[in-house]
Amino acid sequence: MKWIQAGHYSRLIRVLSARWQRRIVFLLGGIAVGASAVALALLADKAQEAFALLLGQWRFASLFVTPAGFALAVFLTKRYFQNSQGSGIPQAIAAREIEDQTARSRLVSIRIAIGKILLTLLGLLCGASAGREGPTVQVGASIMFAIGRLSPRRQPGLILAGAAAGVAAAFNTPLAGIVFGIEEMSRAFETRTSGLIIACVIAAGLTSLALVGNYAYFGTTPTMLRTGIDWLAVPACGVVGGLAGGLFSRIVIAVARGLPGLLGHLTKKHQLIFAAVCGLAVAVCGLASGDTIYGTGYSQVKAALEHGVPLPWYFGVLKFAATTFSTISGIPGGIFSPSLAVGAGLGADMAHLFPSAPFDAIMLLGMVAYFAGVVQAPITAFVIVTEMTENHAMVMPLMAASLIAYLASRLVCPEGIYHALAKGFREPEPEATAR
Repeated sequence: MKWIQAGHYSRLIRVLSARWQRRIVFLLGGIAVGASAVALALLADKAQEAFALLLGQWRFASLFVTPAGFALAVFLTKRYFQNSQGSGIPQAIAAREIEDQTARSRLVSIRIAIGKILLTLLGLLCGASAGREGPTVQVGASIMFAIGRLSPRRQPGLILAGAAAGVAAAFNTPLAGIVFGIEEMSRAFETRTSGLIIACVIAAGLTSLALVGNYAYFGTTPTMLRTGIDWLAVPACGVVGGLAGGLFSRIVIAVARGLPGLLGHLTKKHQLIFAAVCGLAVAVCGLASGDTIYGTGYSQVKAALEHGVPLPWYFGVLKFAATTFSTISGIPGGIFSPSLAVGAGLGADMAHLFPSAPFDAIMLLGMVAYFAGVVQAPITAFVIVTEMTENHAMVMPLMAASLIAYLASRLVCPEGIYHALAKGFREPEPEATAR
């Protein structure tokens, strides 16, 4: 009887030990993801500052540096860090859905995480209109995948947790990280892993707070819509932002899958030349914008929201073009921050149609609408914008604009950009060019 009781306790201890090991893995992984996100954020700022200093010395340097940098980034991606191109979110989605261990390791691994960080910084260093948040998702998924080698059965949940933690740490938006994991990465709520995902997000968020302190990504603004006329801006921004976001996604998906005819053949055969041409187009957009569309767009939008610095009327259009060329070029880099910047520019233009409404309120509507139109994840969109600006008075307008934008975007692009691109990674081809 004592022997049976001892065996029962021994089995119980093993079960509890396994459960605690699993929780510790998620927490340690979250800390690692948070530290990586902070490091990438700080280095990304330095890279953009270095490019700005170069332009300060000679403004036309972008005509040479940007095309050469794009071509170099694509060469290094294809030669040493395959599957690190683009934002990285499609790769994380595909890795979570693939069951083969070897196939997963081609999409998320420590080697890819290192390449993702280095090549994202290279893109920003040469003036790409790209963000660091999408890359942080792939880096987070890669870190958790590496940790998950100790427990292969848990890897889908670990990859999901790493991706969610990446968003939380990159934007300092823990709730948005959880929503992103549910709405975009998994497209479903998984009860068994939800608690561990939250734990991982908390660990990443606390690490970010410990290293750089509490901050609102785009600053704070107490703005809100006042009169009934002001509320007409909600459907207007929702439709315009959604259609524009859908157009961006449609272009990126079309190029990733291969353009028809001679143009598609040339872009696939001469990828380095195509990347250089895209880089030259970004440089031209930069010159036309007065050097305002390079990088993430973070500083311009924060200055507009927090200090009332006006965005030029052409900012949104040129930022849209520069982000499109940067994305289809095949260089590693995200679209989160640039999309929010494009939306802010479109909102600034829309604000002239509603003179009685607060200018920054219309900008927020433009941001959430365009972002929701691009990613087609309306809940994630309004949660991110709300958390980033610490503005809870705009929750309802942002929610409505996000939903309208999602519906409008579907008219132009029936597929969500990340899941559409993930299909190319779930069934990889030797010469795949999905970005």
